[in-house]
Amino acid sequence: MRDQEIDEVIRRLRKASGSWTLPAVTQVGQRSRDPFQVLISCLLSLRTKDEVTAKASARLFARARTPQQLLSLPLKKIRTLIYPVGFYRTKAKRIHQICQHLLGRFQGKVPPRLTDLLTLPGVGRKTANLVLTVGFGKLGICVDTHVHRISNRLGYVRTKTPEQTEMALRAKLPVAYWIKYNDLLVSFGQTICRPISPWCSRCPIARACPRIGVTYSR
Repeated sequence: MRDQEIDEVIRRLRKASGSWTLPAVTQVGQRSRDPFQVLISCLLSLRTKDEVTAKASARLFARARTPQQLLSLPLKKIRTLIYPVGFYRTKAKRIHQICQHLLGRFQGKVPPRLTDLLTLPGVGRKTANLVLTVGFGKLGICVDTHVHRISNRLGYVRTKTPEQTEMALRAKLPVAYWIKYNDLLVSFGQTICRPISPWCSRCPIARACPRIGVTYSR
């Protein structure tokens, strides 16, 4: 895909996205406007389906919405509230650890810098960038499996790992698209451009897509 084609791709995806469901973490961010809730819901979302993440986040935040409140809940209670998210036992511990770090090092606030976010237990580049973009509205490029897969399927980047994809996108994706790129591609990947047997017959950008790596489609 030529660089100039990305404008039309984004335009078409935006037009079609009205009928798609926003990612669960983005929904949390829009409702709460709270970087802390975005951070915790993103942690819950790792290796977990969106519908499970949404319900688990709602149960958890109905009981506790601040680092102090979450630390006051026993780990057993947190495990019960977030089940059945993937690795819920480990994530319950991570929630306590993150809250301890926020209270001990950042005055109970989520830091608005990528370098600081990456020092929190269990926080990688995907989570840190999502907190920046969804929680703070700051520039960042969040790359999950959908963004990595679709960016390569389009031929816009040619990378092997999500981190490589992030760096390649930072080098060539127009800054105006950085914040919304994740939302668009995650929603697109969940509904149309699926990992296996994508719905190419329903795709709003089919004419621009070389379908790299696609062996079967519908």
